[in-house]
Amino acid sequence: MAIITRRQAIVGAGTSLALAGGLRNAAAADATIKVGFISPRTGPLGGFGQTDGYVLDLVKKAVAKGFAVGDKNFAVTVIDQDTQSDPARAGQLAKGLINDQKIDMMLVVSTPETINPVADACEAAGVPCISTVMPWEAWYFGRGAKPGAPSPFKWTYHFGFGVEEFHKCYVSQWALLETNKKVGVLYPNDADGNAIREHLAPLLAKGGYTIVDPGPYEDGTTDYSAQIAKFKAEKCEIFNSFPIPPDFAAFWRQAAQQGYTKICKIVQTAKTGLFPDTIEALGSLGINIASAAYWHKAFPYKSSLTGVSSMELADGYEAATGKQWTQQLGASLAAFDAGFAALKNSGAPNDKAAVAKAIGGLKTTTINGVVDFTSGPVANVSPGPIIGTQWVKAPAGSKFKLDYVVVENATDPSVPVGAKLLPFNA
Repeated sequence: MAIITRRQAIVGAGTSLALAGGLRNAAAADATIKVGFISPRTGPLGGFGQTDGYVLDLVKKAVAKGFAVGDKNFAVTVIDQDTQSDPARAGQLAKGLINDQKIDMMLVVSTPETINPVADACEAAGVPCISTVMPWEAWYFGRGAKPGAPSPFKWTYHFGFGVEEFHKCYVSQWALLETNKKVGVLYPNDADGNAIREHLAPLLAKGGYTIVDPGPYEDGTTDYSAQIAKFKAEKCEIFNSFPIPPDFAAFWRQAAQQGYTKICKIVQTAKTGLFPDTIEALGSLGINIASAAYWHKAFPYKSSLTGVSSMELADGYEAATGKQWTQQLGASLAAFDAGFAALKNSGAPNDKAAVAKAIGGLKTTTINGVVDFTSGPVANVSPGPIIGTQWVKAPAGSKFKLDYVVVENATDPSVPVGAKLLPFNA
């Protein structure tokens, strides 16, 4: 892969955003804070980054007159980059922001393919980094940490859901319908799939579910006949998967052709079941797919940086773009909420060690809920909710085809339940 030059990193790869307000106030500011932001805006994982432009605009407005830390006012420059869903590119972009742009802090979101190479680059270079939207086990253990051993990370921190949150959500959600408790699982041979297979599947089995696992498959697989035959033979009334969107689309269409969808009462998809575009693309096969939300417009929280509520964030996005809101809106904004809270708490936002220390002691409320790096479950990690949801037909008069409803709230009872879980094969 070609080496990315400084200019390419700034203007060629993704959108480079120097916040206008920060630049206008540079003369009056005590100094400038540089923040890197990396996400997948295009490629197979592009759904995760679809709303990031809108979030960045909100952040831009919030810091247009600078950002106060103690008695000083700092201009703010945010440089955002698109990984194009390429892990190698993610690492290169991170190095460019660190070495060429001299950022003070990195924010990175969405999937191990994006987050882990960026976090590794930050850890190696001594740059504070906050990430979200991947199972924390895949972030922590997937990057070399060992169970029971001290954290090897000094500069990198992650907040959000883990296996225990998925376990609580799924057990709570699946209990809403009567099934034979046989779960066909399709877990890929990647960081997400391997973490889920090792940590989640045993918890589900202990909870009384029979796990039918045909084994890991490679991303990009096109023929799922063997897996489907096994799920049919075992009469798996629950299906659970953590695939990238193209793989699930291929699997689910083949499952319909081969008769497995008629057996399923609960179709629980993570990763690919998050966004309306990927579910709509399935046509009638997308209706009543169950999912889980790391943020929802029903969340009762506000952004500490911008002041917008969850409902205001979703409604504002739809009004500005004409597109349906997605759960990534709140997650990406929460990264900025947490990051800027740490910058403020540091007292010295240009001092990387001070910022890293502030992150380690951070306890704050974001639009996604509480982020608390002081209480485990392991160092450098703050767990977060995953809420049971389902894609259903939108009510009459809606400008969108689907509605994304909350059906259970075991990991955050503050989030209101808005609908009953419907069987997929109803």
